[in-house]
Amino acid sequence: MKRLFITSILTLFIGLGTTSCREKTEKEKLIEQMEEEGAEIKVKDGGNKIKMETDDTEIKIKEDDGEVKIKKEVNN
Repeated sequence: MKRLFITSILTLFIGLGTTSCREKTEKEKLIEQMEEEGAEIKVKDGGNKIKMETDDTEIKIKEDDGEVKIKKEVNN
């Protein structure tokens, strides 16, 4: 019983440790960056298409069949 308890506690700690430290994807990083800059964000098709605009930058993110396409335009 003691062995089962210790094993379950260790499994819990290992599980929490690996899920809480995951890396952010490029998509997540861009969304956070644009939110900080106060961008206008439009989401279409249930989150498969995202368009973010500031005064000088426009980013479009499209997700098809698990493949993410990112298009970035900088207006001068």
